[in-house]
Amino acid sequence: MGKVMLEVNGLNTKYITRFHEDVYSVNNVSLKVEEGKSLGIAGESGCGKSTLALSLMGYYFAPLHYMSGDIIIDGKNIARMKPEEVRKTVLGSDIAYIPQAAMNALNPTMKIIRFIEDVFKAHGIQMTKKEIYDVARERFAILGLPEDILNRHAVELSGGMKQRTVIAISTILSPKVLIADEPSSALDVTSQKMVIKMMRDLMAKGYIKSMLFITHELPLLYNVTDDIMVMYAGQIVERGTAQEMVFDPVHPYSKGLMGSIIVPESGVKDRKLTALPGTPPNLKNPPAGCRFAPRCPYATAACRGMEPQTTYFDGHREYKCHFSVEKLREVYASEQ
Repeated sequence: MGKVMLEVNGLNTKYITRFHEDVYSVNNVSLKVEEGKSLGIAGESGCGKSTLALSLMGYYFAPLHYMSGDIIIDGKNIARMKPEEVRKTVLGSDIAYIPQAAMNALNPTMKIIRFIEDVFKAHGIQMTKKEIYDVARERFAILGLPEDILNRHAVELSGGMKQRTVIAISTILSPKVLIADEPSSALDVTSQKMVIKMMRDLMAKGYIKSMLFITHELPLLYNVTDDIMVMYAGQIVERGTAQEMVFDPVHPYSKGLMGSIIVPESGVKDRKLTALPGTPPNLKNPPAGCRFAPRCPYATAACRGMEPQTTYFDGHREYKCHFSVEKLREVYASEQ
């Protein structure tokens, strides 16, 4: 087992609406990511993926509120630190975040090099502008980005180039953990491929030590991450290796999620497409028992009345369901 870069234990966060209603967005989430490893997080829109990302960064700004749990980044429990301390000593250097539509976050009136200078200044790193420029030029070259980008404005760059530039800026301090929230969702296929290659290069060259890659596309995670974690209604319902989650999902939700997506991989590309019935629950008032029960074709009275516990199998896999792995596989086999 490698060194743990990110460890999360029993994390609970919620939104408080303007009507003072609680929306329980992240419910008892625990996970670990080791050095040199990448974890994919998949699920439908509204399942809590992006909220989990914000929570792991300590971005607790209304209406998002921290409730309980630990977020340990390379030994530092940021859940026990003051927000200002987290901002100055952790964000950017220990953990970095690439939000959705990050390409639109660049100020069109600023040259790219100015953003990089601001990153160094915000972290109290004393370097001349020339020294910063040299560091940026070297990093951009290694990541396949031309030097002239540093003296250009965001409006002069294509969407794919903007996204790659944002990734380069976000990782300029070589963070131990990188959280990428759907970094390729707004790009064409060619640009997606370039962004994915860049993320792999960052890992391979050691500029980031570990990564969380968030998307609703399970097949994409198969080509990017080591492990995949599936979220539903704010909870983790299954986790396994990328190979296992694509070719042998166990939880009925993971199975339905995979079945609703066209997968080009050999062995599953000819599988008949299916649709997940219903919609995710309202987290202001989540259903009793298993949160997936109202949409699950195999749900029983026990599923609707009692929340299932997380079960571990095969030494490293986990899932959250009342049915045994053997029973679920038996049911799936009978339906083929």
